[in-house]
Amino acid sequence: MGMTYVQKLLAKAVGRPGAAVGEVLEPKVNLAMSHENGALVISQFEEIYKGTGREAKVWNPDNIAIIFDHRVPAESSKTATNQKKTREFVAKQGIKKFHDIRGDVGGICHQILPENGYVRPGYVLVGTDSHTTTHGALGAFAFGVGATEMASVWTLGRILNVEVPATIKVVVNGKLPKYVYAKDLVLHVIGRLSAQGANYKVLEFHGSTIRNMPTSGRLTLCNMSVEAGATSGLVPPDKETLRYLREEAGVKGKIETFGPDADAVYDQVLEIDATKLVPQIACPHTVDNVKPVTAVKGVKLNQIVIGSCTNGRLDDLAVAAKILKGRRVVDGTRMLVFPASWRIYHKAADLGYIQALSRAGAVVCNPGCGPCLGIHQGALGDNEVALATTNRNFKGRMGNPKAEVYLCSPAVAAASALTGVITDPREAKK
Repeated sequence: MGMTYVQKLLAKAVGRPGAAVGEVLEPKVNLAMSHENGALVISQFEEIYKGTGREAKVWNPDNIAIIFDHRVPAESSKTATNQKKTREFVAKQGIKKFHDIRGDVGGICHQILPENGYVRPGYVLVGTDSHTTTHGALGAFAFGVGATEMASVWTLGRILNVEVPATIKVVVNGKLPKYVYAKDLVLHVIGRLSAQGANYKVLEFHGSTIRNMPTSGRLTLCNMSVEAGATSGLVPPDKETLRYLREEAGVKGKIETFGPDADAVYDQVLEIDATKLVPQIACPHTVDNVKPVTAVKGVKLNQIVIGSCTNGRLDDLAVAAKILKGRRVVDGTRMLVFPASWRIYHKAADLGYIQALSRAGAVVCNPGCGPCLGIHQGALGDNEVALATTNRNFKGRMGNPKAEVYLCSPAVAAASALTGVITDPREAKK
């Protein structure tokens, strides 16, 4: 019987010829990532060594990445103190994959890892963030863990009690219509599966649409796979994976690629005709409350957000800039833009996207998580409504449980900024 991609990956990670669904393994970890919550991991890690008389040393500093992104620059003395604690730990442990608050190498963790070549096909990658699933776009089995679990990884170099997940095969064929993007596709998938439809399973993406999709779009798909309950999203590596790693991430070493077996057994197969998709909206207060944009157009908006680890990449900013260039964000609606990394920010500036967006009235923020959580920037007022390219719209997600958040693509967000209401980009006045 053949194996799915994640079965083959986990078998490789434990040095065995096969891995059965439901089997519990302890795979080696290739990369362990944390952001500001690394301060909590440090406390848990040091607790492991307490009373042993042994020095607390991570198993391999080269396999750990720490990126400040959730609260940058620090908004409180508590955050600043935790960041100081993390800097001291990083220096002591010799961790080189550290991205501090800087205007040249900083950004959101789920963008920093791919663009710096930290992720490779076949990796087991864990992160203290639920959207660690993002990195499945490059063929890694990537998933979120808690602080205590991460402290154990830092100590052992492997993760305990990983149950080999079943896989849902998502097959997407056809060309996406104009103004329809990866964000619309993944919202459609979540709407069909529901928020619990992929619980403890993996979404494995296939088909001509995926083969022709750039890595930026694949990152969006895998990022939001967790919103269907998936442990991870995966795109088996192909020519585009190799192109991205070589040309954009600068990887020079050997890259091992493999795919699922032709006779792999899937828990479910979801088939989608991309040519029939339209712009999608996830309505309050759940990500699986998905409707076509035509069903909700006209909803009045107070704030529009473009960015995040889901849609803060260069092509996302390009889409928004093209729609907004030479035009103006409507009075009464504020627009915030936060690129996913400083590398993207600088490229967007060089290409004129930043100028087009700011001159249209958008406030372009420093790269970071910003308004996505509403804990640092861009919180909503009581009874306000936001439209965002972020990944969650739960109550309180943007800093206020008395507000509402709708999710969409950058095209819908930009078109709506011109009108102050949810607008179908296919019908926006030129």
